[in-house]
Amino acid sequence: MTFPSSNGTEHVHAAYPAPPARVFVGLKIPLEIASRLAKFAAALEAPSVRPVAPANIHLTLLPPWNETSIPDAIAKLGREASGFSAFQLIFQHVGYGPQPRRPRLLWADCAATDEITAFHAALLAAYGQMDDRPFQPHVTLARIRASGPAIARKNPIDQPLSLRQRVDTVELFQSPPPGGIGYRILASLRLGETTGSAPATGGIGGR
Repeated sequence: MTFPSSNGTEHVHAAYPAPPARVFVGLKIPLEIASRLAKFAAALEAPSVRPVAPANIHLTLLPPWNETSIPDAIAKLGREASGFSAFQLIFQHVGYGPQPRRPRLLWADCAATDEITAFHAALLAAYGQMDDRPFQPHVTLARIRASGPAIARKNPIDQPLSLRQRVDTVELFQSPPPGGIGYRILASLRLGETTGSAPATGGIGGR
């Protein structure tokens, strides 16, 4: 069902998944940009390569965890989102990673700006997670399950990018079940905004 919020916009309220749910925090990439990025994976035609559908391309801020209370997870995300303003996501480069000589992914890496780095750190603290690795924001375009070096040699991809996205929302995603495809957006919360209404919910399908 839908109902108006305090600022006149309409939010969709959908049934939450039965706990525990596998969820993560990320940024949705607009379809226009995602479709351009997805073209880089089109040449990687091999049984061991699994391209990410444009509708599923996203940037992960917190890796998946098993959540027993979706409303609590959304409330935490809302509190953190309200303390940050909209910022620019800068796509810098597309290539293989995380180790170019033994690639498991084709990805587009983004600038680790002060804004996204601070937001990532705040989310880690809010959800009680730890990560000692340097934060490297990126979006995955294809997953390579085997023969990564051979695929990279046959299809060399190492290209600078000049793309920017204004980020004004942050999303709580639900991962698909084992064997499933597509992510579901459980909540999309606007940065710098405090609202007592239910967050927008929805889903994205595809592979």
